Amino acid sequence: MDKLKLTFLTATAGLAAISAPAFAGSEQVISIPGFADFLAVDGDTVWTTNKGRVEAWSRYGKLAEVPMTRPCGAMTISHGSLWVADCQEGAVVRINIRTAQKIATIPTGIANPKGELNVASGAGSIWVASDDKGVISRIDPETNAVVAKITVDPGTWYLSFGLGSLWAVSANQQSLQRIDPESNSVAGKTPLGKEPGFLVAGEGAVWVQEQGDGTVARVDFETGEVTDRIKVGDNLKWGDIDTGDGKVWLRTTDDQVFAVIDARTNAIKARIGAAAGSGALRYTGAGVWTTAHDEHTLTWWPADVLNDKLAD
Repeated sequence: MDKLKLTFLTATAGLAAISAPAFAGSEQVISIPGFADFLAVDGDTVWTTNKGRVEAWSRYGKLAEVPMTRPCGAMTISHGSLWVADCQEGAVVRINIRTAQKIATIPTGIANPKGELNVASGAGSIWVASDDKGVISRIDPETNAVVAKITVDPGTWYLSFGLGSLWAVSANQQSLQRIDPESNSVAGKTPLGKEPGFLVAGEGAVWVQEQGDGTVARVDFETGEVTDRIKVGDNLKWGDIDTGDGKVWLRTTDDQVFAVIDARTNAIKARIGAAAGSGALRYTGAGVWTTAHDEHTLTWWPADVLNDKLAD
C-alpha cells in the first residue's frame, strides 16, 4: 500500500479512539508550518492549501498531505474528490479525499496565476476561471475533461455556485455575472464597487466583497440588483466569505479575524478575534475554520464559543 495512503487511513481510523481536546469556552489554534491558506471542509476535517502541497487536518492533527507544484485559490469538494487549481501547471488537480491520491490533472489554464481565484462545483460540474482574457472552463467529473468554455468579462477570477446559477466576479470590470448552467452563457450582469473579490451565493442572496470600499454587497439573485451594502472596514482585501445558519461569515485582514453578518437584517452581529492578517474561512454546522497564513495557524471556532460571542 502507498505510504501516504497508509498514513492517511491509519490516522483517520484512530480518531474514534481519541477523546476530544479540552478547549471549552475557547477557540483551538493549531500551528501549521508553511503557508496554510484556502480551505475546503470534508465533514469533521478540513483541507488546506500550503507551499507545494495540500493537507488534510482534523482537530487532532494532520491526517495527510498530497504534493503539488503550486496549489492556489479556493478549493471545492465534489464527487468524492478535492479539486484544486495549480497555478504553475495551469491545471485543475483532482484528489481522492479518502486515499489522498491524485486522480487526474486537467489542463485548463488559470486566469489569475497569483492565486486569487476559486474552483467551484455545481450543476454536476466543476468550474474554474481559466483565462484572464475572460474564460471560465466547465469540467465534467465523469470524464475529467473540459466540456465547455464560457466567455465572460476580462479579469474574471472569483466564482461561487448557488441559488441555481454560477456567479462570477471580474475585479477589472467591477462586475458580477450570473451564468446559466443550462446554456453556458452569461444571463445577467451587476455593476459592483471598487476591487470586488470573493463572493458566496447563499442565505437568499449573493454576497460580494467590495475590497476597495470595505463593504459587502448584497445582490438579489433574481433581479441582479444590489439591495444593500454593509460597511465593515476601510477595506476587505485578501479575505474570504461563506454563509450558513442565517449568517454571512466574513474573513477580514484588519480589525478582527472575521465578522458575522445577519443575513436577514444585514447587521453586523459580531466581530471575532484579534486581527491576524490574511487567511481563509469556511463555515460548518459545528463551528468555523479559519487560517492565518502569516501566523502559520489553523483555528477551529466551536459553535458554542461563537454562540456566546454572538449573544454578547
